[in-house]
Amino acid sequence: MIAGLLFDKDGTLFDFQRSWGEWAHGLVSDLAQGDAARFANVAAALGYDPENRVFLPDSLSIAGTARDQARAIAPFMPDRDTAALEIRLAQAARSARMVPAVPLRPLMTQFMAGGIALGVATNDAETAARKQLEVAQIIDVFQYIAGYDSGHGAKPHPGMCTGFARALDLDPRACVMVGDSRHDLEAGRAAGMRVVAVLTGVARAADLAPHADVVLPDIGALPAWIAAQT
Repeated sequence: MIAGLLFDKDGTLFDFQRSWGEWAHGLVSDLAQGDAARFANVAAALGYDPENRVFLPDSLSIAGTARDQARAIAPFMPDRDTAALEIRLAQAARSARMVPAVPLRPLMTQFMAGGIALGVATNDAETAARKQLEVAQIIDVFQYIAGYDSGHGAKPHPGMCTGFARALDLDPRACVMVGDSRHDLEAGRAAGMRVVAVLTGVARAADLAPHADVVLPDIGALPAWIAAQT
């Protein structure tokens, strides 16, 4: 019996490249302020390919926090300290146009009708996550929303996952962490949950399969997988 589903946000609820690829080009351009060398250095530090407007598979931005990204680009931004860069990145993320991986409300409504509690655990800032979920008109379906700055720590630390189970009084063994990166899977596993990988991020199936109970094309395949478990 599955009692709770905890979702990563970027690359799981929302298609990663389609949501962040174009947005990142504008962000890097803004940070570079017309300096071509700075543009190239910031893009490289973030693992971003500006020519194709996509993130590379080993990009820090895939599973890293705004703090991680700020530290990576700080050496190329001498006019701003790391704390200011973290705030800038978190604020900019709120304006990103999220592209759902699948139609989200019908799917989440189906889960709720089955008595499954829903949550979000993201390495994005909580305020940015809430804003994006609100714009996507699905914030109301989640009983738990946590970011790297919510007091539980960042993935792959299991704090957000254990926090979900504790907040909703669920047995972690009856919960599933769903994500598109190893950080998601490692966090869920460490919390005692089952872990499901999806391919709407950047990582490949071969990279995720050793760490997941199952690899699915996207979260739209979850209902069939859940039915098979019960």
